[in-house]
Amino acid sequence: MNEASPIPTGGMEPEEAPSPPQMARMQGDLTQGPILKTLMVFSIPMLISNVLQTLNGSVNAIWVGRLLGESALAATANANIVMFLLIALVFGFGMATTVRVGQHFGARQIEAARMTFGSGLGFCLLLSVLCAIGGWLGAEALLNALGTPGKSRIEALAYLRVIFVTLPLGSLSLMVSMGMRGAGDSKTPLHAMILTVALDVILNPLLIIGPGPIPTLGIAGSAAATAFANLAGLAFQLWTIYRKDLPMRLRGAELGYLIPHGSELKYVILKGLPMGAQMLLATSAGLIMVGLVNREGLDSAAAYGASLQLWNYLQMPAMAIGSAVSAMVAQSLGAHDHGRVGKVTEIGLVANLALSTVMAAVIVVFDHPLLALFLGGNSPAMPIAQHIQLVCTASFVIVSITMILTGTMRAYGAVVVPLIIMFLGLYPGRLGFYHLAYPLIGSEALWWAYPVGSALTVVLTLAYYRWGKWRAAYRP
Repeated sequence: MNEASPIPTGGMEPEEAPSPPQMARMQGDLTQGPILKTLMVFSIPMLISNVLQTLNGSVNAIWVGRLLGESALAATANANIVMFLLIALVFGFGMATTVRVGQHFGARQIEAARMTFGSGLGFCLLLSVLCAIGGWLGAEALLNALGTPGKSRIEALAYLRVIFVTLPLGSLSLMVSMGMRGAGDSKTPLHAMILTVALDVILNPLLIIGPGPIPTLGIAGSAAATAFANLAGLAFQLWTIYRKDLPMRLRGAELGYLIPHGSELKYVILKGLPMGAQMLLATSAGLIMVGLVNREGLDSAAAYGASLQLWNYLQMPAMAIGSAVSAMVAQSLGAHDHGRVGKVTEIGLVANLALSTVMAAVIVVFDHPLLALFLGGNSPAMPIAQHIQLVCTASFVIVSITMILTGTMRAYGAVVVPLIIMFLGLYPGRLGFYHLAYPLIGSEALWWAYPVGSALTVVLTLAYYRWGKWRAAYRP
């Protein structure tokens, strides 16, 4: 795919285009140096952050379930569905901010990068405040719409309202992290995540049960612990930015950039909405699959739930490397080094396939002890779960290719067609295959729907990457 990557310049073939002049390297510069080393040094902190965040959610669920019981755990699950829908939008705007900051940063337009960073922060802060107010007022109606069980409704309402009130903290922390990554810094967000997770794990039981002088807050204590942890992580990032005088710091008149500006705000919204919609599509398709699996009985549902836990970790290398590729390509575009784009993409593909294949092999070879962590070694669901792993695990390696190619196209600003491709892979591909095949092969259609949907997604993405006009979406 190397021939599809560079952009022809001045009528010459890509390999004949002159190299851009070398500029003095500055902190966070991803446009120079060995590509593989730069990619791995930048992506590994993001991979660790993703693992920590997932582990944190699991530990918090354990605390709530053990200390407050099953109804409280069900309450947090219902409330977290609502929260994920809101965070998906913020994440989309954050990715758009990362890309635009990266483009400006690569062009050494630091003032423009700060303007984009400020606009993204200001817009998401305003959006999260409005959501917090609306969520507080409409939390009960939301839980009713979700059909939250009556035993969990009071606890879910208390939990959700605290989450809504503290939503701006989490949104700001996420936006600062993603803006920093656009400027080539993935280590500061990692250090902030380590602090956030450590505090969240410690504070959860303390605020839930309230030993000594600490008030007993019950399920609201779990939400409050997450809020305090997010505040600490945000404060750490801001402290680091100003202590080290990092490029994304805003001072004096630059604080006015927090008032969203026209062209930068337009970019964040127009590119961020499709990116957030991709997360919503994936989540909605996932929820539909859960419902279909539940029809097959308790053992199938338990086996699928355990498999999902392993797949969460399997997808993390592609997520981290895809984000790193996007940031590196964005900076290369800003530096007018289009020849580096193809190399970054190809090396990203190889690194991703290597890591994802190793992880998939570990999951398949050691499926019994890994699944036993969630099911127990003698669970009747174990044979079903092992079969699911054999059928489905490789499909996550295949589809990881799209995360890297989409990362490159996202850096160019091409976000609508990848959204359409994702829809086609998830709905006509995965769910459509299930409905056609179920009368013929029964529950096997659930598991084979994964490789079928993944194959369709990869074929369409490769075709668009090779022959599509996604490069034309880039506007300096």
